Amino acid sequence: MTRLFGTNGIRGVANIDMTPEFALKIGKAIGTHFKKGPILVGSDARVSGLMLKNSVISGLLSVGVNIIDVGLAPTPAVQYATRMLQARGAVIITASHNPPEFNGVKVIGSDGVEVSAIEENEIEKIYFSNNYATVNWQSIGWYERRSDILKIYNESIIRKVNIGLIKKASLKVVVDPGNGVGGLVTPYLTTLAGCETITINSNLDGFFPGRLPEPNDESLSLLKKTVKEAGGDIGIAHDGDADRVVFVDEKGNFITGDKSFALLIIKTLSKFKKGKIVTPVATSNIVKDVVEKYGGQLITTKVGSVIVARKLQEVKGIIGGEENGGIFYAPHQYVRDGAMGAMLMLEYLAETEEPLSKLIEGLPKYYQVKKKLSCPDVFKEKLLNKLKEKLRNYKIDSTDGLKIYVEKGWVLIRASGTEPIIRCYIESYTKKDAEQLSKWGVELVEESMRELNV
Repeated sequence: MTRLFGTNGIRGVANIDMTPEFALKIGKAIGTHFKKGPILVGSDARVSGLMLKNSVISGLLSVGVNIIDVGLAPTPAVQYATRMLQARGAVIITASHNPPEFNGVKVIGSDGVEVSAIEENEIEKIYFSNNYATVNWQSIGWYERRSDILKIYNESIIRKVNIGLIKKASLKVVVDPGNGVGGLVTPYLTTLAGCETITINSNLDGFFPGRLPEPNDESLSLLKKTVKEAGGDIGIAHDGDADRVVFVDEKGNFITGDKSFALLIIKTLSKFKKGKIVTPVATSNIVKDVVEKYGGQLITTKVGSVIVARKLQEVKGIIGGEENGGIFYAPHQYVRDGAMGAMLMLEYLAETEEPLSKLIEGLPKYYQVKKKLSCPDVFKEKLLNKLKEKLRNYKIDSTDGLKIYVEKGWVLIRASGTEPIIRCYIESYTKKDAEQLSKWGVELVEESMRELNV
């Protein structure tokens, strides 16, 4: 059976893959699976969001499920509200970090975490069999709108950090939500915490004119420049739905997600003294070294925010993180949360009274390279199987894709679950070795693709 769900919901190009007709049917399938409501429905600011959201809502209502429309909101805000309002679940219309032409559907359980793979399979079976619930006109679901979930969400974050301490630090912060819904919360929180707040790309715009939704070193040139020229203490950037957060130090340097996660592990373990930390296999050894030094227990998983979230919940961990800027702070909620991660980092700067660059300098040293190569979804499994055969004489971790251990570091080759690409993550002890390993890894993939006539 064809899969609809990837590593984080269903995604595709608007009006090609993600059509109103598809959204209507998947809404009916989700409603049939949940059986009852209320179901929260929210979206990010993408151009196609309203079109798809209305279709999903129509599908849900048609099978007798009650709806609470929460409007435009960060994904973690909808997830938090789902739990606080004791809803049956939620549907979020978002493609997170994907380019503007994409959109998607995330399905959330009553605990605020994305539904399990088992539930995804059940929804898919209903969708492909057209076996939807049917109700008469008297049992069509009711519709309600709520505008207070951002307030509920913000208040929770405020309770989890020492606002007074952050105020005392008098930090200057530059926030770049990338024209996404993070602009609805993070500038408000930083201002409330007494920070002098400068915003760029903070107006909502589904075309993402300021930069692409994925916050990485290449896309954040304006943030890096602004932090440096304005004399900021830190730059904060989000993806399209603000479930990720990445940082820029006071010198205008981009901080990888592994490093910022490592700092928040130090902060969290210093507070709780012990605990379980969850992260995917793609994460840098910086995290492993820090967890061991500060007395935590590291648990690794496949890549995917729902996988990390569910494992963190299962083992009762204290914090989880991803190399892409995902921070899962369990005392708040078991999902990645950009605004929560941002406020934790501001609190850590206030606690240490050290510049971010100095804190980063104190971390273990590794060098990373990240590459992505186009690959149609139908060839991904064949490609990985061919690579596995080629690399049979190497030590390999197949938790997710192929993590190849070599003398100078490791190379992870895995298929993206959200885009038609193969991702290559490389780590070594020197920049030169990382670049050489990167070249080797890319050549391996390209050679195998040629052999498969991709």
